[in-house]
Amino acid sequence: MAVAGETIFLNRNTPPHVGTLVLITGMAAMVMNMFLPSLPKMAAHFGTDYRVMQLSVALYLGAVGALQIIIGPLSDRFGRRPVLLWGVGIFVLATAGCLLAPGAGTFLFFRMLQAAISVTMVLTRAIARDISEQDRAASMIGYITMGMAVVPMLTPALGGLLDELFGWQASFLVFLGLGILTFWLIWADLGETNRRPSASFAAQFRQYPELLLSPRFWGYCMAAAFAAGAFFAYLGGAPFVGTEVFALSPTELGLYFGAPGLGYMIGNYLSGRYSTRFGVNKMVLAGALLTLAGIGLPTLLFASGAGGANIFFGAMIVMGLGNGMVLPNANAGMLSVRPHLAGSASGLGGSIMVGGGAALSAWAGSLLGPGRGAMPLLALMLAVSGLSLLSILLVIWRERAKGIA
Repeated sequence: MAVAGETIFLNRNTPPHVGTLVLITGMAAMVMNMFLPSLPKMAAHFGTDYRVMQLSVALYLGAVGALQIIIGPLSDRFGRRPVLLWGVGIFVLATAGCLLAPGAGTFLFFRMLQAAISVTMVLTRAIARDISEQDRAASMIGYITMGMAVVPMLTPALGGLLDELFGWQASFLVFLGLGILTFWLIWADLGETNRRPSASFAAQFRQYPELLLSPRFWGYCMAAAFAAGAFFAYLGGAPFVGTEVFALSPTELGLYFGAPGLGYMIGNYLSGRYSTRFGVNKMVLAGALLTLAGIGLPTLLFASGAGGANIFFGAMIVMGLGNGMVLPNANAGMLSVRPHLAGSASGLGGSIMVGGGAALSAWAGSLLGPGRGAMPLLALMLAVSGLSLLSILLVIWRERAKGIA
């Protein structure tokens, strides 16, 4: 018999192994960016404009943001395990729909349904908070997302290679197979960690004002949202910049595109290693400064006419490093404002972060065009990274001036 709190791999009655949390979170990261090098060919396949297919990023992120509003309360009411299983099951069916879509409109509809995989991003954070205190949860989230960071670093290159060898459908076949394996892994290993389910689903929404009226929640939420916003803008604009400005092939674009993932992995390692020692505020502050520096350098170089593909994508490693420090710690802070609402805080904060990311992704795509170069994208990313820094500075100032509330 398992001891309370003990983790036994492939035992449905104990908390999940950290490896399981890494793998299922990585699945969501893979779905977000693996197919992006295929966007030009997908536009040709469906006989539509590139900007229409680029909506597969913005619409997906918008759907993720909307879903996260209800994922948290659902998991607080019914448990983490059943919500994860339903979400991954819907994702598998939606992926089959993408493969069978006869036109761009149908594809985009099923692409939005693929957002159900976002349950893994939301609930791995909530699970970490279920079984750990604030700084320890930040460390655990850091390790989880460090492993996850390998996925967005490698999968664009894999997606570009699969595109050149087998066509754009190959990435979605990979999604289908791994989605089925993810469902099995959750079924076999992930025991329920929500030991205090809410009385009703409606009760969870009635408690949202408790979060929304907390300045600390908003400070951590905005620090995470704006830092991630720089990355989401990159997702929306970098494929165009790589293809049209730097004339990269799909395989080359895939290799370059994963650059932020390298920095993100290092940043997540630093979070896992040092969050318990230094606390979440100092880690978010350091990460926000690095994110700003990572975007500010190429902005200055491109403004002086010295930019190129190596400079643009190389600097994104530093941006990823900063994000890897900001996001685990800001999320842990957000979830610890009201620990009994961890699932709701994760869902609501994630919704704000990803919903804003969807808008920034679409905005980035609209700013780019022939002859404009990379500067519009860099300017947008620089502005939101500055707002991330301002957000955490306000949290720190308030805690010093008025105490935690």
